[in-house]
Amino acid sequence: MMDAADIVASVLVLGIIVVSLLSNVVVLICFMYNPEIRKQVPGLFILNLTFCNLLLSVSNMPLTLIGLITTGHPGGSGFCQIVGFLDTFLTTNSMLTMAALSIDRWVAVVFPLSYHSRIRHRDAVIALGYTWIHSLCFSTVATCRSWVGYNHLYASCTLCSVRAKGAGTQFIIFTVVLHSLTFLLTLIVLCVTYLKVLKVARFHCKRIDVITMQTLVLLVDIHPSVRQKCLDEQKQRRQRATKKISTFIGTFVVCFTPYVITRIVELVTPGPINPHWGVLSKCLAYSKAASDPFVYSLLRHQYRKTCSLLANKVLKRSTFNSSSLRIENNARRSDNSSNATNNVQPPTEKPLGQ
Repeated sequence: MMDAADIVASVLVLGIIVVSLLSNVVVLICFMYNPEIRKQVPGLFILNLTFCNLLLSVSNMPLTLIGLITTGHPGGSGFCQIVGFLDTFLTTNSMLTMAALSIDRWVAVVFPLSYHSRIRHRDAVIALGYTWIHSLCFSTVATCRSWVGYNHLYASCTLCSVRAKGAGTQFIIFTVVLHSLTFLLTLIVLCVTYLKVLKVARFHCKRIDVITMQTLVLLVDIHPSVRQKCLDEQKQRRQRATKKISTFIGTFVVCFTPYVITRIVELVTPGPINPHWGVLSKCLAYSKAASDPFVYSLLRHQYRKTCSLLANKVLKRSTFNSSSLRIENNARRSDNSSNATNNVQPPTEKPLGQ
């Protein structure tokens, strides 16, 4: 019997699945529709991240939902091992892809003139190749050692300490190394690169502010409202850069930190951990797949423009189809009325004298 916490968690997982599928499919459609996005190097990283998020949404998340509803083991042991393999592979791959995206942004901001010579499609393919090999190594080792299975703490098929009880120290070392070379490594790369990007952005904002202030000093007769508007724009420009960097780092920390900490605590704590907390930490990790399309793609001008073009195209087509259907119905109605008029016979006149 499901309790209130399980019902809330099930609704939360279902919502994450729907949002993740819809948003990542939209990103994929934009990538296929817009050739400019395909030409850009970050587009390859975003495509790989979208692929990981979509596969996670159709494989791992539904099984967690089934596990919460049935409060038991979903599927067979072999099937659960495959899903557990995907859980480790996709999570690791998506984290490393975020690190690659941050490095790409750092090079683009710090070395804008030499960006295209420093970061090429070949370099992006090599970086993605490394993320795949890195992810495959950890997920393959865990699967071959039978360390993946259904974990009741997270209500999902993932790394399972119960199945690795015989391994003992080996499983602890593996888990610590896995999270150190995925979560911790990615977090360090994100902080270093994005903080450098923020530093450069603030430097440019400061230069623009100095030029603006010099211009305002020269324009003595400028209206106070115009002067205040320029000062407000300076403040918004500084806040915009800080907000973007905070979003990149903040979403990563909020979504993955509780899950990783729970994993480490699970290794060193002999007592049981509250399963509601375990499910919540897993839901937060899943929510990264739903937030990534907005953080990295859909809020950018190029993707918003592509989405609006696609929406206008679909609306115009539906409007054209409805107008065509209306014209066809009107034509059919007029034909029927004309046929009815032709079928009416005029009255015959009787001859005189009858």
